This record gives sequence, C-alpha cells and structure tokens, in this order.
Amino acid sequence: MGKFEIRDNFYLDGHPFKLISGSIHYFRVVPEYWRDRLEKLKAMGANTVETYIPWNAHEPKKGQFNFEGGLDLVRFIKTAQELGLYVILRPSPYICAEWEFGGLPAWLLCEDNMRLRACHEPFLEHVRAYYDVLFPIITPLQITRGGPVILMQVENEYGYYGDDGRYMETMRDIMLERGVEVPLITSDGPFEESLSCGTVAGAHPTGNFGSRTRERFKVLEPYAKGGPLMCAEFWVGWFDHWGNGGHMTGDLEQSTKDLDDMLDLGHVNIYMFEGGTNFGFMNGSNYYDELTPDVTSYDYDAVLTEAGDFTKKYENYKKVISKYADIPSVEFSTKIVKKSYGRHEVKDKVGLFETLGSISSPIESTFPICMEKCGQSYGYILYRSRLEREKNIEKIRLWGANDRANIFVNNSRIATLYDKELTAECEVASGTAEKVQGASIDILMENMGRVNFGPMMESQRKGIAGCVQINGHIHYDWTMYPLELDNVDKIDFSKGYTEGLPAFYRFEPEVRELGDTFLELSGWGKGCVFLNGFNLGRYWEIGPQKRLYIPAPLLRKGMNEIIVFETEGKAGGMIELKDEPDIG
Repeated sequence: MGKFEIRDNFYLDGHPFKLISGSIHYFRVVPEYWRDRLEKLKAMGANTVETYIPWNAHEPKKGQFNFEGGLDLVRFIKTAQELGLYVILRPSPYICAEWEFGGLPAWLLCEDNMRLRACHEPFLEHVRAYYDVLFPIITPLQITRGGPVILMQVENEYGYYGDDGRYMETMRDIMLERGVEVPLITSDGPFEESLSCGTVAGAHPTGNFGSRTRERFKVLEPYAKGGPLMCAEFWVGWFDHWGNGGHMTGDLEQSTKDLDDMLDLGHVNIYMFEGGTNFGFMNGSNYYDELTPDVTSYDYDAVLTEAGDFTKKYENYKKVISKYADIPSVEFSTKIVKKSYGRHEVKDKVGLFETLGSISSPIESTFPICMEKCGQSYGYILYRSRLEREKNIEKIRLWGANDRANIFVNNSRIATLYDKELTAECEVASGTAEKVQGASIDILMENMGRVNFGPMMESQRKGIAGCVQINGHIHYDWTMYPLELDNVDKIDFSKGYTEGLPAFYRFEPEVRELGDTFLELSGWGKGCVFLNGFNLGRYWEIGPQKRLYIPAPLLRKGMNEIIVFETEGKAGGMIELKDEPDIG
C-alpha cells in the first residue's frame, strides 16, 4: 500500500515527487499496442500516464456496460503498473477530448428537456448509476489499495462551461461516496474566469495550456494556495478537422522551452503523448461560427505519431526531462512493422437503397423522429416518404436537422445540405425534381460527430428532430431507417446497384505477414470503412487526412474483408494499402 499527498508539493510515501506524465487514451489505441506505447512513455523519462474514461464507450446503451477488449481499463492500468508507471484517471462524465459528445452518451438525448453538466436531477441520476458500476472497478486500483492510481479528476474544464458551484460539489461528493481515497484535482483554462468557476473545495486546481508557462502559472498560483503548480494538459500540438487546409503542427522549439519551464516550476502532464485514432464514429466536433467535425486521425502532432512512431519532439522532450529525472533503460517488447499490400479492385457492390431492408428495420411516424429517439446513437439515418400531393419540388427546408443531408427524389440526388444549409430554405434547381407526384423522397442524414465543447452540446440531436418543409408546407408521414452500421455482415451484395447513389463496396485483400498499413482512398468522395467488421472511421476527399491508419492487430492472415460505404456516389473503384501515412 502507498500514499500520495498534496501539500506544498506532491509527495509519494512521504517523499517529494516530480510528476512527469503523458496522456495515452486506451480507447484510441488497440490493446495489443498499449504496452508498446507505455514502454515508450517510460523510456522518455515519464513516471506517470494519464487517461480519460469515456462514459459513452463504456455504457453505449443505458444499463449496458462494456469493459472488455479495447475498453479493458483495468488491463491498461495494470500494464502501466507492471512497467512502474503511476496513473492519473479522469473519470468525469464529460471529458471533451475531441471525442463524440465529449464522452457523454447520446442516449441522454432521448429524454426531453435533458440538461447537461449542472444540478439537473435527471442528468445526475444517470451519472450516479454509471459511477455505481465504474468506481467498483477503479477504486481497487488506487495507490492506497496497492494500485498505481495517484490522482483522479472531478470534472473537466468546467470553468469554460458553467458556474454551477453546487454541481461541482455534487460531483466531488459522488466520487468520495464511492470510495475515492487519492487526492482529487480539477483542470481549467489558466484564466481567472475559468478558475473561479471550475474549482471546488477539496480538489487541487491545475491548469490546461500549451504556451506561456510562467505567465499561466502566475494566474494559477493563488488558486493553488501554496500547493504544487501543475499543467494537467500541456498541449503539444492540436487536432485536425475536415477541410482545415492541412495537418496542424506546433512550434517545436517553443514547446520544448515551455516543457523546461513547467518542470522547473512544477509538474506536467503532456497532452498528447500519443493521440491515437478516432475509430468508428467517435470523433467529436466543435461549433463556433460553423460546424467543424474532427478527422479520424487524432495524431495531434503528439510526441508519438498516431501509429506510435518516434518524433523529433520525443527526442527534445527526453533531453529536457533528463535534467529533472533519471532516464531508464527500456527494452521495447512489441515488434511493429509497416507493410504495403498493394492495390485492390472491387469484388462486390450493392446500393444502399437496394440492401436497406437487410440492414435496418423501419420505424413509421407522422413526424420525422431524431436518431436518439429511434434508439440510435451514431452513423446515418434514412428518412423516406412519398410525395402524394406535391407535383414538383421547388424549395425544401429541414427544421431541427443535424448534420448533413443527401436528398433524393426517385433515386435522383436533388441536394446536399450541410450545417447551416439544413435550416435555410434550399431552392431546388429547375428541372431536377419536376413532376414528382407519386415519387419517393429519401433524405440520408449523417451524424458527423456530436459537438464536444460549449453550449452547443445541448443542441446535438441528430437526424431530423423538427419537420421537413416542401414548397412552404410541412410534409408528413415518414419512415425512418436507422443505420448505425454495426451490422455490416448483414449487407446483401446480391441485390442491385445504381451508379452515383450511396452504396457499399467490398474488397478482399490477401495478407501473408501482418503489419501496420494505411488505406488510401484516392478517387472516393465521402463515407466510412469497415475492416473485418471493425469500423475504421470516416474519410472525406476534402482532407486533410488522406489515409486511414490500420494497426496490424486488426488484420488477419489470409483473406481480409474491407467494406467501403460511399455516400456521394464517387466510387474510386480501387483502394490501396500503403506503408506510410498521409494526413495532409
């Protein structure tokens, strides 16, 4: 058993402790590579690893929990302990992290009038129920009980969000009631406004920032009240969003100096040591003036690349850390190679509309129903109706719609609307939808990733939550087809196919030796990719990410199946598996 204390400094078993940590999100790295990434963290001189815990991944459906495979948090923590690393856990219901909905489960939005991150009892009831399952798993791993966990976070950057002090006190108490014995922390932006709103008695305040260390620590110092100064998120890079013009990179020379300043004055958690990957539909989005969904890669210009490769940043940081701590000798135990598996042609293809009945069960309603109230969290949802009274379509408008719509009449695409275009009246080009009486109308809606930061989080119901207005009147009688695409094995490739419409394409690459590889989708438009049933994530021709990372453990020797869901009708016909990334 051990003891970790916060007094004028951090103390481990009564001795001053220089906390040098790096962020690795276990849920963004395949479990076969956890040990490799942790070994590389230790070899840089760090003594601690930090991770968030994403509520939406662990409780994907209300009352249904998953702590296995890539979500085996206990295995990750124990692997760190085996390597002599300590652990900081951030189990707050909200994590931000550029993760879908900031880690909150989408099923919260099934409830009318749900309010988030405040003393709203329906929200707190769900938090308590989740914590009743989570904390019996993590509290035995505290240092006080022989584990490596030395700190836990109460909430995450709450000062950027709200000022409900009673909520922060409640969150603190919920954790203490469930057996937390290690010190608690908060982490907020290094500004008076953020710290005054985000701190709470009984939790040590830390700051999140990426530059101007000495200035930021001066703002934090009065709140630390003589305690240690710590940057809980030293932002060493940044994340990419679709269409941002190129991969985001930081100033290496400046960040190296800032790390030196942090370790001179206090303590650090490097965010990110390795960013990893937003597999599946789990990327988040930001919304300031417009929607900016994050790409599949969470490379973050981190210390290790998305694929776990060393960078110049690693060497610079290791040199700085060596001034403050001994650098251990670490033998890397995981053999990782990169492979190119060549070009592959389409083996089978089938249209979405043709195979719809095999992958989705219809829900009928007078009104369109949003994704969450259809029992769906992620992916796409198709709205279908018949135009009985309309003789043509001149204008169309979607009310309460998020995030992107492809609209078809009689299997002919008439409009593609995104973000603010959804709520503005769209004029349909003359001749594209004339004489439509009796025709079918299909609206394929895509959830591009729920907003993970700020007030827009409370406006994240996906699909169509309001109505569809055609030529100035509301159109009723809809059938919803949820398309979470967690059942791609049900796709019937024996059905038909129509050029230029949403469709699935199947490939069968043969693999003799397993290695990391990168999927090139040149000539394709927009969609997502599945490897042996595993959702690799999204692609979009606008970049900056051009290739999807495939870790070797997701492949199998022999024949592999890759399914591409292309929504824009821009099928490239071929894919290529290369041995290096291209993220713009």
